[in-house]
Amino acid sequence: MREFTFVLEREPDIKSVGALVEEAAGCTSDITIHKGEKAGNAKLIFNVLSLSLKPEDEVTVSVEGEKEQAEAEGFEEFVKQWLTSTENKK
Repeated sequence: MREFTFVLEREPDIKSVGALVEEAAGCTSDITIHKGEKAGNAKLIFNVLSLSLKPEDEVTVSVEGEKEQAEAEGFEEFVKQWLTSTENKK
């Protein structure tokens, strides 16, 4: 299993959460987003929304599967771009 952690800079809107879920759905590995005691499948939009992600939240992503190394690296790169995209800024 591979993990990485990041801090949210802003509250994600439905469009940006949809893009995150779409990116996760393209992976064969299981991808789970953890916020505190809560966790949700990153491939299911309602799971991600149920985490009630807010600015300054520390979030850990775990990736587990046969291609976990490559998919974790790719998903982490997507998250970095997702966090800095001007489209997602309010």
